[in-house]
Amino acid sequence: MGSSDAAALHAAGTGGMALCTLVGIEGSFSRRIGAQIAVAPDGRTIGSLSDGCLERQLAADAAATDVPILRRYGRGSPLVDFRLPCGGGLDILIDPRPDRAALAAAAGELVARHGTVMPLPLPPGSTGSLLASRRYIPSLRVLVFGEGPEFSAFAHLATAMGAEVEAHARADSTGHGLALGRVPPGLVVDAWTAILLLFHDHEWERALLGWAVTTPAFFIGAQGGGPARGARTAMLRTEGASEAQIGRIRSPVGLIARTRDPETLALSVLAEIVADYEGLHPHR
Repeated sequence: MGSSDAAALHAAGTGGMALCTLVGIEGSFSRRIGAQIAVAPDGRTIGSLSDGCLERQLAADAAATDVPILRRYGRGSPLVDFRLPCGGGLDILIDPRPDRAALAAAAGELVARHGTVMPLPLPPGSTGSLLASRRYIPSLRVLVFGEGPEFSAFAHLATAMGAEVEAHARADSTGHGLALGRVPPGLVVDAWTAILLLFHDHEWERALLGWAVTTPAFFIGAQGGGPARGARTAMLRTEGASEAQIGRIRSPVGLIARTRDPETLALSVLAEIVADYEGLHPHR
């Protein structure tokens, strides 16, 4: 998640590409404020803002300047032959020669899973309502623990949609995998990490949930019906978890109530996690 923006940031930081940033929106538009694309001298773009017509115009405008410029597209634009299908107006900062070292450093911060911010070189006299700095957050990471088809379906779907997935399966007959009552060593959790438990045998949750509620994860979820949730809560209280910590656990998980097949459950839970992750984005 967030890969399009990160790709544009990386491309502009490592190559001779311009960086275009959406700094103002009048009306409605399909991208959020702060969306970025990198534009190469030959017109190639990394990232996306529209269906291609806006990208082509940005490529032409970037090639025609040596200094950062602010352009209005759509409503209120002097380009009378260029209109946006949504009928709105966009203010886009075109920086033909961005600070490559600063962009590369910001990209490195994201790889290290740190949030970062970049000031935007708005031309003097720009209105104060425009975005003056671009904040970035690391991509979505999910630590998923579990067993069975729900576990496999979720790991596959989350990986396919671009999340960074670390999957830990219950130990098999050879002893490889999770050990009962133990948390795998070396797990890294930050504020952009979700933790999900998909077990049918809830005894496997005991150590993992006791650990999970002490982490900064933005989402902690565990599948299970009413009896499982009651037993889980009692177990955590017995082991000293606070009510605030217990309250962090989402259960039942997913946006679709009472799912009955692994693929639907995977989609339901992933949608809930992504919705919460989107809520963390600094530009909404």
